[in-house]
Amino acid sequence: MKIGMGINYTGDPRAAGERAADLEAAGVDMLWVAELYSFDAVSLLGYLAAKTERVELASGILPLYSRSPALIAMSAAGLDAVSGGRFVLGLGASGPQVIEGWHGVPYTKPLAATRDVIDICRKVWRREVVEHHGEVYELPLPPDQGTGLGKPLKIINHPVRESIPIFLASLGPKNVAMTAEIADGWLPTIYHPDKARDVWGADLDAGSALRDASLPPLEVAVGGTVAICDEHTAQQLRDASRPGLALYIGGMGSRSQNFYNNTFRQYGYEAEAAEIQDLFLSGKKKEAAEAIPEEYLKATVMAGDEGFVRDRVQAYAASGVTQLRISPKGDLPELVEKIRAWVD
Repeated sequence: MKIGMGINYTGDPRAAGERAADLEAAGVDMLWVAELYSFDAVSLLGYLAAKTERVELASGILPLYSRSPALIAMSAAGLDAVSGGRFVLGLGASGPQVIEGWHGVPYTKPLAATRDVIDICRKVWRREVVEHHGEVYELPLPPDQGTGLGKPLKIINHPVRESIPIFLASLGPKNVAMTAEIADGWLPTIYHPDKARDVWGADLDAGSALRDASLPPLEVAVGGTVAICDEHTAQQLRDASRPGLALYIGGMGSRSQNFYNNTFRQYGYEAEAAEIQDLFLSGKKKEAAEAIPEEYLKATVMAGDEGFVRDRVQAYAASGVTQLRISPKGDLPELVEKIRAWVD
């Protein structure tokens, strides 16, 4: 099992460079940089490439509507080049609030758009002359949509790799099935290692049945807080995760379209999901956080005595997780060593 960690995308980039070097030295395998309505992730990832030597660097995620498919492919190839073949392209559709509100782009046909973007990226990296006639994107642009002067092109540079790994953030049934079919990795959210198979198993199986044999087995990257500690501290860490979960389950998207709330309902927390959303959307954020079930927190926050943490880490591995993305509390090199011993 690989070990991944996130890099703060809102802080001082120079401090992030020092942090990345320290995490690499501690044995972390992959560093993730998010992108919301913030500084762009590509700039920071390029800086981190110069500050590290071994660790893989991943976008987590680039919203696919924020750039043209060709620019996504160009940026990924550029980051792969400056890092010496260490880049992983994390992609996701994001949501209409950010895409239409921040980028001013219609949030339409996200599944079809994702397929088109991935297909175009892989053509670019193989240095093909890119022609694509998809449901959302068409290259070159048809004459009736532009000047009629567009022509098929191929990337000038020679990419370091013609197959850069692509990880997709997905939650809905069709999106998860598509991930299992065409992506290199999956980035689920609001993950419950003991119930994930019940929620997503059929979708993953359906997509895997259509998966090209040339693709490697699907990676799964997800995790949470890890701490070997007493029960009082463990409870504090579980409680510390409540506000963020309440934001996603209760406040992301709208009442009618919240992918995270839907997932929480599928875990069997239907009443709790409705209550959390009602409280959050009525401005009662503290009460919404308090409504997060303790059962879910104990299953997903890997904090407690060493035996408990080992069992939880192994539960993630048993559920199919191949990269544990951790928020560590305590001595990082020691935690990394223990996690590897428990699952390798």
